[in-house]
Amino acid sequence: MNPTELLGALRRVRVVPVVTLPHVRHADPLGETLLGAGLPVAEITFRTPAARDGIATLRARHPELLVGAGTVLDRTTVDHAIDAGAQFVVAPGFNPDVVDHCLERKIPVVPGINSPTGVEAAVARGLPLVKYFPAEASGGLRLLDAMAAPYDGMAFMPTGGLTPDNLPDYLSRPHVAACGGTWIASTALLAEGEYEAIGRNARGAVEIAAAAATS
Repeated sequence: MNPTELLGALRRVRVVPVVTLPHVRHADPLGETLLGAGLPVAEITFRTPAARDGIATLRARHPELLVGAGTVLDRTTVDHAIDAGAQFVVAPGFNPDVVDHCLERKIPVVPGINSPTGVEAAVARGLPLVKYFPAEASGGLRLLDAMAAPYDGMAFMPTGGLTPDNLPDYLSRPHVAACGGTWIASTALLAEGEYEAIGRNARGAVEIAAAAATS
């Protein structure tokens, strides 16, 4: 998958569950739940030891699921993500060392930014997509709209503080390719095995995305 293909895939799904796995055993039922809800994507964050094996499990057992690696902070984690089968990398900030290593390894990378300086660093490297993070804490849509205006060719993936309540407003923006959300499959829901609740959250996100596409 190249960066353009990733952007196209994210524009189709519109919402990316951002998931911190408590244990690798949660990966398989999570993948089954997301696919059953019509949301075939997950970003697995490297915030727990379960991330690497969780990504590998999802890729092996649910090949139709688009699986990314999140909270990637260094080159070593990029390599772990690639070895596990991740199809894209997401970082909370713009670390040139991480971004350049991803480009060298030919895996799409979505670095985090919340300023025009970050956008220009991405433009300089030919990236078509950046993560707007932390979205709500940084200024929400007011900052995003102002920041996106000079960069017609750049797409954004807002993440951080998004909920079903503000998701429609974010998805209404043409410069927003997709939104990341932790509420869909929170660590607490996973730890408690609440897959029915996760499925409801995922279906709700799909419905919001569908409504935004027709509005």
